Amino acid sequence: MTDLTLVPIDRLELRFAPKHWAFAAERRGEIDRYFAEMQRGKPDLWNGRVLVLHEFAVEGRVFRGAYLETDFASFLAWRDWDFPDRSVRNCFAMGALRAADGAFLLGIMGGHTANSGRIYFIGGTPDPDDVVGKRVDLEGSVLRELREETGLSPYAVEVEPGWHAIFDGGRIAMIKLLRAAEPAAALRERILAFLSRERRPELAGVDLVRGRADLNARMPAFAAKFFDHIWSSADQTSAAGDR
Repeated sequence: MTDLTLVPIDRLELRFAPKHWAFAAERRGEIDRYFAEMQRGKPDLWNGRVLVLHEFAVEGRVFRGAYLETDFASFLAWRDWDFPDRSVRNCFAMGALRAADGAFLLGIMGGHTANSGRIYFIGGTPDPDDVVGKRVDLEGSVLRELREETGLSPYAVEVEPGWHAIFDGGRIAMIKLLRAAEPAAALRERILAFLSRERRPELAGVDLVRGRADLNARMPAFAAKFFDHIWSSADQTSAAGDR
């Protein structure tokens, strides 16, 4: 099992720097067969375009990196085959949506998606829509996914400064804290109402997390790492205040 490392980041400096990805070219036949097999079980899977990180460095509390563009079939095969090419990383942004009462709201992925049944923060793999000039805008990606997945406007949340970068093998999860003014129950009802109006929503439901007892195996390991950091920091602050 991979050890996870959480690094607080103040600023991202990410650029779009296209280059040839040897893995996608050299294993084209295998990738196409794998994707065709996946589509037989999930016909709605679409071989669109996504971004993967091909270089990065952490300097102080600044994360710098460069992305290349590839097709989703190559990305999915690479991910599902346990990242055989370690020259690239799946560096994606997610929004940890926190209600006014402290509970977090996570999405339960729909059955037609590549991650059906899994429970995630709001977000996903960056794509060309997240490229602004030569810059890759992960905060914009989070807020776009917030609207697309939950129906919530970016104006419905307060975006916390900074990121929590969690390194998990071939993955780098960039988690941004989003604070809502409503309590969790009301926020959940708003999201469920939005999902009920969508023809094919990406989410099948909403999961609430208030404490460690609410964690389960359908959540990725980086989610538990993030929660542990948040709750441990709150415990330390509370203990300091009691002195």
